[in-house]
Amino acid sequence: MDKYKHTQIGTLLIIALGAGVLMAGYMAVQLHFNPGALALVIFLLVCLGIFASLTVEVDDQTLKIQFGFGVIRKVFLLRQVASFRIVENPWYYAWGIHFFGKGWLYNVSGTQAVELELKNGKKVRIGTDDATGLMQSISARLPKK
Repeated sequence: MDKYKHTQIGTLLIIALGAGVLMAGYMAVQLHFNPGALALVIFLLVCLGIFASLTVEVDDQTLKIQFGFGVIRKVFLLRQVASFRIVENPWYYAWGIHFFGKGWLYNVSGTQAVELELKNGKKVRIGTDDATGLMQSISARLPKK
């Protein structure tokens, strides 16, 4: 079976962080290259590189996620997945990596996600614009009950 691989681009996040870079850059120039303003530009550029996209890969044994150029990545063993489903996140769950009350959310754009419930009771939500494709890929690889 072919490996599933999908990359979602966080367009709104890119626009927001890009605008922040431009404003901080302008501020840095106006402040005669103040070290604090330059540090802000660098910080926003790093955030842009890290969180501009989310790549999800599923093979026969694992589900892997990777933000941007790969500094932040996570691997889940499929044998640890007890159940999974498509969920709709509230708009205020937003972007990035954060705890949402029942588990961890990994997201770069939109409100749709696939929620994994692991055998240890923990939950993980992976934001995606291809929830059906991700669900089908996971379903095809998990043992049938």
